[in-house]
Amino acid sequence: MTQTNGPKKLVVKVTAGMDSPERCSQAFTVAAIGVSCGAQVSLWLTGESAWFALPGHAEQFVLPHAAPLEDLLTAVLESGTVTLCTQCAARREITEKDVRPGVRIAGAQLFVQEVLGEGVQALVY
Repeated sequence: MTQTNGPKKLVVKVTAGMDSPERCSQAFTVAAIGVSCGAQVSLWLTGESAWFALPGHAEQFVLPHAAPLEDLLTAVLESGTVTLCTQCAARREITEKDVRPGVRIAGAQLFVQEVLGEGVQALVY
């Protein structure tokens, strides 16, 4: 296994939301743990997870025996990046003025640039 200098980059794309709570929670947990391990984390909210870009939505997510989604999202926002998919936002009529502070809206081109970078591990949930 080749070791790279500097922190590894972790890109986590989550497509699940309230429709698949365990998969959703796993994605946010992995992203938050990545941050705590010193990785450069980029969390992409796509599909049903797009709703978590809005204030108050992560607080409504409850899954027994799982860390609160709000805490996981806050950890990533503080030390990583959180991106809402442009098309997913448009389909839900979410605009930049609607999202919680720190969330950006960007498209597939930026996602592809991120995952093709050197030293990147990409995961999709």
